[in-house]
Amino acid sequence: MDFDFTWVLLGFPIAFTLGWLASRLDLRQLRIENRQAPKAYFRGLNFLLNEQQDQAIDAFIEAVQNDPDTSELHFALGNLFRRRGEYERAVRVHEHLMSRGDLTQPERDRAQHALALDFLKAGLLDRAEIALRKLEGTSYEEEARLALLSIYERSRDWTHATEIASKLDSTSHGSFSSRQAHYLCEQALAASASGDTGEALETLQQAVRLAPASPRPLIDLAKLQSQLGRHSDAFATLLKLKKAAPQALPLAAGLLGNIAQQNGQQQEALNLLLASYADMPSIDLVEAIIKLDAGPNEPRDRYVQHLEREVSLVAAAKWIAGEKLGNAHQQALVQRTLDKATKSLMRYRCAACGFEATQHFWHCPGCQAWDSYPARRIEEL
Repeated sequence: MDFDFTWVLLGFPIAFTLGWLASRLDLRQLRIENRQAPKAYFRGLNFLLNEQQDQAIDAFIEAVQNDPDTSELHFALGNLFRRRGEYERAVRVHEHLMSRGDLTQPERDRAQHALALDFLKAGLLDRAEIALRKLEGTSYEEEARLALLSIYERSRDWTHATEIASKLDSTSHGSFSSRQAHYLCEQALAASASGDTGEALETLQQAVRLAPASPRPLIDLAKLQSQLGRHSDAFATLLKLKKAAPQALPLAAGLLGNIAQQNGQQQEALNLLLASYADMPSIDLVEAIIKLDAGPNEPRDRYVQHLEREVSLVAAAKWIAGEKLGNAHQQALVQRTLDKATKSLMRYRCAACGFEATQHFWHCPGCQAWDSYPARRIEEL
């Protein structure tokens, strides 16, 4: 039987026509979807710029539904959920992104970082730690390490904090040696509290070597040496403090006076305190000086000299305490009132957040900043 080529000739134009119609329908559908997705996306951006987060979320959800393969929409939606405090929804969005097999490695790293931030903001520190650890070797490595450092500080995990700070020390974020010294001091306190004074001494000496200009390791080391009866070593440590961080001497003035009396070095300590007071007047230095050089009129004279340099109700109250008034009962009442009033005047104030406290903190309980409290107490009248 002969093959009829007529049907072949007729079939070509028919197939071409059908293919052309199908492609036109596909293109039309694609144009409709592409118009809908950007429209919803830009509407969401507009709401976001106008700080209308509820409407922005609705618009981004619509955009994600129209174009579920667009990762940028998922990132925008997840970040919005996190900003609103809807951490569970943010986690679901970013976990959905992580489960996709078509993500590029940079997008996967970005999703991992976003997921870690979700856990961190939600207070799920253990899950945040795991997520942040997975960012080692990525472009988010330094950000992850800073976040990990914050987690370990909040949980007082000083061993891991030291590990992370040592890694950050070689990056562009600056020196972390002072921060590491604080961590070592915290570990030394724990060792001393548990009775392991040998470990505490070794740890504090390591902190001094790591950050020789930091005052805390020297002060803590002198305290421990004094507790162990090694007064000569403690005195030598505080002499190093005067050279390395003279501005911090008011914090150790009382300790220096006690050690000097135990060690018979009152005059050397007195000369050191007087030299420091000449550079930086402080009521703490005045009281330490009085303790070492307390003649019959010496204390009251010292308070008057301090009043000549600074207005101080505390110094005035202490001067009045030595004045002999006619009515002893009335003097006692006045003195008790003055002591109560001045007790709350002397405060340390955080330079970073302004948090005030009657005791000195190396780590601000308000803003978590380190070394933000000056060594000198302020007196607000």
